[in-house]
Amino acid sequence: MNADALASAYELLHSSVMTCGGEPVGTVAAVATYGAEAENYHDCFVRDFVPSALVFLADGQPAIVRNFLRTVLKLRSQHQRIHGHQIEPAVLPASFRVTTDETGRERIRADFGDHAIGRVAPVDAMMWWVILLNIYCRATGDKALAAEPEVQRALRGVLELTLREGFEVFPTLLVPDGSFMIDRRMGVYGHPLEIQSLFYGMLVSAIELLRDTPESHTLLALAEKRTNMLRNYVQLFYWLDMERLNEIHRYRTEEFGSGSINMLNIYPESIPDWVVDWLPPRSGYLVGNLGPGRMDFRFFALGNLLAIIFGITSPREGQGIMRLYQDRWDDLIGNMPAKLVYPAVAGKEWVFMTGSDPKNVPWSYHNGGNWPVLIWAFVAAAMKTGRGDLAQLALDGADRALPQAKWPEYYDGRAGNLIGRRAHLNQVWSAAGYILGHKLAEDETLLDLFCAVDQREAAG
Repeated sequence: MNADALASAYELLHSSVMTCGGEPVGTVAAVATYGAEAENYHDCFVRDFVPSALVFLADGQPAIVRNFLRTVLKLRSQHQRIHGHQIEPAVLPASFRVTTDETGRERIRADFGDHAIGRVAPVDAMMWWVILLNIYCRATGDKALAAEPEVQRALRGVLELTLREGFEVFPTLLVPDGSFMIDRRMGVYGHPLEIQSLFYGMLVSAIELLRDTPESHTLLALAEKRTNMLRNYVQLFYWLDMERLNEIHRYRTEEFGSGSINMLNIYPESIPDWVVDWLPPRSGYLVGNLGPGRMDFRFFALGNLLAIIFGITSPREGQGIMRLYQDRWDDLIGNMPAKLVYPAVAGKEWVFMTGSDPKNVPWSYHNGGNWPVLIWAFVAAAMKTGRGDLAQLALDGADRALPQAKWPEYYDGRAGNLIGRRAHLNQVWSAAGYILGHKLAEDETLLDLFCAVDQREAAG
C-alpha cells in the first residue's frame, strides 16, 4: 500500500464534500483545477457518489450518506413536465447541485436527464439509490430510515415502475441508450448487462427493505419471483464460454415452438471474428446485451463485476470471469484498472454506433477507455471469487500511477497508458474507488454490505 497515495486520495475526497444548510449532502464529481469550473462536474451524481458513500460508511461517518439518501428522495418533487409529457415519478435524479438565490438562501436543483447530454433519463440512479439505502442500513443498523413512510413509498414506486407489465416476454429490463454509466450513444439500448446487474441488486435490496404490508405484499411476491427468473435468465442466456460459443456457431435458426433451442434466433453469422480467437478455453463472461436476433459480444466490465458482487453468477461463472481477466490482463486491465468496454468500435461501426461522437473515439472514454473508479468493483469481485492475487496486482498498478496523474477521470489507449485527452483531473470517484479498493482488499467482511451472508453462502 502506498500511504502517500491514500493520503492524497483522502485529501481529494474530503475537499469534495458538498454542503447545504451547513450539512454535508454529497460530493462533487470533480474538484476544479486552477480555478476552472468543469461544466456539470461540480454537481453530485448519484452513481458517482456510491464509492464515496461506501468509504464514508467504512470509516464510521454515516451522516453524509444518510443526508444524501434523504436529499435525493426529496428532489422527486422537482420533476418537470416537458411539452405535456411527465416522466415517471419513481425516477430519481441523475445529479443535483447547490445554488444560491438573490437573497443568499441555498437551494438544491436536480437534473432528471433534462439537462444531460442526449436528454436521457438516468435509469440506474433509482437502482443505485435503493442499493445504497440497503448498504447504509446494513452498515449502521439504522432501520428507522428505511421504515419512514416516504422511503417506503419510494421503494414501492421503484418496484411498481420496474416490475410493470409491458410488451416484454423476458425477465430483463428494457432501457434506452445512455441510461446508465455509459451515458452517451454506444449501441447499448435494449437489455444491457449493467442494468440487469443493477436491477437484480435493486430487487434484492428492496425485498430486504420493504415492509410486508397489504400495500406491498403483491409487489414483494412479484419482486421475489422476478429476482429468481432474472438470475436464471442471465446465467443461461448471457453467459459465453468456448462451449457456448460452439453451440451458437452451430445454431439452427428460424425455429418455432416451445422446443426451440435458439429461442432468441441468434444468427451464427453475427459472431464477430475477434471473439473466436480472443476467448481463452477455461474463461468466460456475460455478454454486453441480448435481445431478439441480437447478441452484443463486447465485454462490459461493470456489468460483469457487479454480477459477481451481487451474486448473479454461479461460482463457476465467477471463476471464469476472473480467469478471463488473468488470461487477457493486457486487454482488460493494462496500465490502469480497468477497461470499461472491450473491444472498442472503430471505422464505420463507430460512425453508426456512436453517431460519430468525437469524445467516444476508439480506445477513449466509453469506447474502450480505462476508468480508475472500476478498481473498487474489480477488487470486490476478485475477493469474492478468492482471487486476492489479482486484486493486489490491480491495486499495485493504481498505487504507482493514480496520485502522480492527479486522479484523472479516465485513460486513453489500448493499454490505458495515456491520461484521457478530455479527462478531468481530481475526479472524486477515481480517488474514492481507489480508497475503497484498498479497504475491500484488507477487510473481506465489507462484501457483506452488498449481499446478505446467506446469499454469499448460497452462491458459493
